[in-house]
Amino acid sequence: MFDTVLIANRGEIALRIVRTCRDMGIISVVVHSTVDGDSAAVRAADRTVQIGPPSAKLSYLYPPAVIEAALQTRAQAVHPGYGFLSENPDFAEMCVDSGLTFIGPTPQVMANLGDKSAARQLMADAGLPVMPGTGSVVQTADDAVRAADALGLPLIIKAAAGGGGRGMAVVSKREDFLKLFRMTRAAAQTAFGDNRVYLERYLEGARHVEVQILADAHGNVVHLGERDCSVQRRHQKLIEEAPAPRLRPGVAERLGEYAVRGARAVGYQGAGTFEFLVRGEQIAFIEVNARIQVEHPVTEMVTGLDVVREQLRIAAGEPLMLTQETVKVNGVAVECRVNAEDPARGFAPCAGRLTEFVAPAGPFVRVDTYAFPGAVVAPDYDSLLAKIIAWGQDRDEALNRLKRALHELRVGGQGMHTTAALVADVLDAPAFRAAEHHTGLLDQLAAPTERGHVPAVAPPPALTATSVA
Repeated sequence: MFDTVLIANRGEIALRIVRTCRDMGIISVVVHSTVDGDSAAVRAADRTVQIGPPSAKLSYLYPPAVIEAALQTRAQAVHPGYGFLSENPDFAEMCVDSGLTFIGPTPQVMANLGDKSAARQLMADAGLPVMPGTGSVVQTADDAVRAADALGLPLIIKAAAGGGGRGMAVVSKREDFLKLFRMTRAAAQTAFGDNRVYLERYLEGARHVEVQILADAHGNVVHLGERDCSVQRRHQKLIEEAPAPRLRPGVAERLGEYAVRGARAVGYQGAGTFEFLVRGEQIAFIEVNARIQVEHPVTEMVTGLDVVREQLRIAAGEPLMLTQETVKVNGVAVECRVNAEDPARGFAPCAGRLTEFVAPAGPFVRVDTYAFPGAVVAPDYDSLLAKIIAWGQDRDEALNRLKRALHELRVGGQGMHTTAALVADVLDAPAFRAAEHHTGLLDQLAAPTERGHVPAVAPPPALTATSVA
């Protein structure tokens, strides 16, 4: 096992990794920008290294500074967390070339899965179901129009280098296609430096269900059950739960089998997530997230496993201590993301110093956050402020416990707003309570008020089955 691990990230995920390192007797090194010099992760780490100014491009996204920090502190491995450099195969290759272990899949596997269009084809070749699509990127507007006419509507335009819910547009009307095609290419270029896109038929009324997998270097692969991540805004998740509620008989088993099959097909190593659309008995592969996920705590709460610990063990070359038969799911866990955003202003990010932060607590409630009174919510980074996770023996108990926790949360600061009230109201929407929601739930709800309130809506009508190629 490693003596020292450098954590190339910030915020709640950096603190979360520090804690597992301490549990395992591993020295943690946290890199930080100048604005994060007094962050919770910096306070908790054994060692820290300042690597640049607030701009992420000049600090957390600047590989030479991260590599140099690891070498200076004699770290043997680098944990990238999520976001930033976590799915950058060039950075993973730089780690390997510098004699460092990158805690994640190999650079080649990461590169294969990082191109969403190529990953889609790899999974189709492995026997996973995919929606009809272009099969490769479309180069010109004329090619895109012809492909769209052949596929039919509705369809979704996706950035080949996409991630984090960005670089996507759903097309329901043919007259909107060219505008959305150009907008998606431009957004992909801005977000990822890569304007390539591909097309897929869009499965309306579907749920977003994903499977957590662990795979070691000895050919062992297991899945840790599924999570439902269907409550989203702009393709970004707000509420996640494990296990996914009210799946048709046999669907959960098929999802697990597909994820394990896909991981084996590409020689995956480490922790990863296979994402799917599910409608009734239909399943369609979306993508692979080759890193730890924001929502991993719900899986930890129902399995009793520490996913970060497993990442570290796998990266150190140790075989999995688990078999599929020994993975047990107990109860239900639900997580909500509390973002420093103003729902009444189109979820505009908020920044500033927190004057108050009181985290909820009590039985079976977990809070992953970097926030404390006096902490700075910097405008340079993601708006995620905290993740609140509640466990229950059944779904109703978990949801009620999460609502109680949200009511205990206190966040204060000049101009500071959060999504907490919005999420609390979504938990009461009849469609969500009945587990009959899908990825379009928030679109069905009226625009949030300044308090974050949204009215309850009835469950959507029954959906008719369509074939998935």
